[in-house]
Amino acid sequence: MRVLGIESSCDETGVALYDSERGLLSHALFSQVAMHADYGGVVPELASRDHVRKLLPLCEEVLSRAELDLSSVDAIAYTAGPGLIGALMVGGSFAHALAFALDVPVLGVHHMEGHLLAPMLEPQPPEFPFVALLVSGGHTQLVKVDGIGRYTLLGESVDDAAGEAFDKAAKMLELGYPGGPQVAALAEQGVPGRFVFPRPMTDRPGLAFSFSGLKTFTLNTVNAAKADGSWSDQTRADIALAFETAVVETLAIKCRRALQETGCRRLVVAGGVSANRHLRKVLSEQMGKVQGEVFYARPEFCTDNGAMIAYAGCQRLQAGQRDGDRIWAVPRWPMAELPPLDALCEDGLREPSN
Repeated sequence: MRVLGIESSCDETGVALYDSERGLLSHALFSQVAMHADYGGVVPELASRDHVRKLLPLCEEVLSRAELDLSSVDAIAYTAGPGLIGALMVGGSFAHALAFALDVPVLGVHHMEGHLLAPMLEPQPPEFPFVALLVSGGHTQLVKVDGIGRYTLLGESVDDAAGEAFDKAAKMLELGYPGGPQVAALAEQGVPGRFVFPRPMTDRPGLAFSFSGLKTFTLNTVNAAKADGSWSDQTRADIALAFETAVVETLAIKCRRALQETGCRRLVVAGGVSANRHLRKVLSEQMGKVQGEVFYARPEFCTDNGAMIAYAGCQRLQAGQRDGDRIWAVPRWPMAELPPLDALCEDGLREPSN
């Protein structure tokens, strides 16, 4: 089965073509970062309009790279949520219209399931079961994964996600958008130990995350440096390093607890923040000490992309799942509501919650 995957949940337009036998055939991505950088964050209306402009050219590019045409597409998968409602509607409308024209099945895919399964696109994918750390701009979650659709939420952020905290710290440090990569780059110039930030919620049991207090601690540190005259480029770098280290070590501590509680020896790390080199280094060292394994998607598939949607959609479409006539756009959609592949209705329909 050849599945055309469409991602348009936020500020990146992604399209990919996945073959169930040959793997990923081609993919293309257009990032809106330059456009939104002027505003310091994503402007939903501008994001939606840009998806309208880019989807068709990207589809043509992906098919051309694969040396195929639309007649070779057997099904279409698109991001149905979570995400920005306008952006989701653009991708869903495009996918349903194209599926109708081609008379092929169409399916709305859960964005975070796409991220969770992105490491399956690698040459050595993880085997089930495993613990997944989903860490992105909008989500920080630990999930026990026993199979596709068999997810148990172990813990999540009670306020800001890690990616959001990075973006807010970047603004405090007078950096641009997106914040995560810029904070990480600045942190490489920092002096370890000058500032020590708290590791939130690691002094108590449980697997929940909270980064709002760390954000406040960062702001207080920045304001204090400006007030006492120590604010400089080096101070900014030292604060960036202290902040990044606190986030990374907090995530690592919670991952270790989750693995101990579940008895799993495999950890999957997915989402935009999973591209952070400091996080990868710490988690790889931690898993090596317990003779465990850690899996990531390649950096280009850590952020939003069409390949993860095409892959996740293909698994469900092959199991018989598909949309009805309704275009699905679900801004908030708990992943635990997804049906396991072996529990689909006979007609393949299982509607996400509104």
